[in-house]
Amino acid sequence: MSDKPNDKPDADEPSPTEAPASSAGSPVTSPYDSPTAQMPKADLRKDIPRTDEDLGLDPGDEVPTASSAASESGGEDYGYASIPPAAAASAGTVRLQRRNREPRRGTLDLGLFVLRLVVGYTFIYHGLQKLTGWFHGPGLDGTKTMMEGGGWDYPTLATALVIAGELGGGILLVLGLATPLAGGAVLATILTAWMWKQGLVPGLQYNAATPTGVELDSILVGASAAIILTGPGRWSFDRGRGWATRPAYGSFTVIVLAIAAAIGTYWFLHGGNPLTGIGPFS
Repeated sequence: MSDKPNDKPDADEPSPTEAPASSAGSPVTSPYDSPTAQMPKADLRKDIPRTDEDLGLDPGDEVPTASSAASESGGEDYGYASIPPAAAASAGTVRLQRRNREPRRGTLDLGLFVLRLVVGYTFIYHGLQKLTGWFHGPGLDGTKTMMEGGGWDYPTLATALVIAGELGGGILLVLGLATPLAGGAVLATILTAWMWKQGLVPGLQYNAATPTGVELDSILVGASAAIILTGPGRWSFDRGRGWATRPAYGSFTVIVLAIAAAIGTYWFLHGGNPLTGIGPFS
């Protein structure tokens, strides 16, 4: 049996594939009438270039390679590229490049160095007075007697702590070595001295003319905290450390620990309220 229909198209009706004739007699064609009949089929085997001729290349020309380029330039052949890889930069070069990208600091490092010298030598001066008796100081025995008379429960331990904080912290501060530790040590020491002198007499004892005045102690507290917050600068042994020029949130941690150490030392070795008579603490 045949699948074709038996009905034949009427001779008077145009075929669906037959285009109508124009007024001039030629048939009017359009790709929309029969797309498969109007669009030519591409011969993939013929259209894809497969030879040098199809690509427009002269078979006699030599295609340059990485090896030939390297030999012409006098360089070595690296197989994958004619440009040799750059040599690894040294650690000194990397540090120099990093410093060149940093903004200019002007006299900032010099100012921090002067601040460290003044604060550090002040603590060294008082530490040597207590340890050796130099500069008309009380010496080790005199310091112990002074601590005992000032109400310290363990005068020997209190004397050792104050000398270590003043002398050891002052030396490290001048050198700019382990600056966060040095700054925390001198800050805790001077805060303890501030509380001791302030607690001897009720009321704010800021006048430096009195024996219990805490004016100098307050200045040293602020200077020590400033060094912790700013870092020692580049004129220090810590110049290669991050905290030397770019201290961050760790500085606040050091200050909080120093304050806690001063309060704990005063409460354990002396006791009492150092803020008696000051505002709400009266």
